[in-house]
Amino acid sequence: MAQKSFTTRIKITKTGKVRRRAMAQDHFRAKKSSRQLKRIKQQRSIALKKKTIVRYL
Repeated sequence: MAQKSFTTRIKITKTGKVRRRAMAQDHFRAKKSSRQLKRIKQQRSIALKKKTIVRYL
């Protein structure tokens, strides 16, 4: 059975990679430098086995 909480937080790319949103984007950003904020905006990949990913989708 699909886990909706998991499927809403990930994106599967055309090549099959699983990407997620980086944490710490919503608040507490005033003290962070612009370099840190740029790095946070990038998507992160999830290192899971294909079998595990299929189980959650």
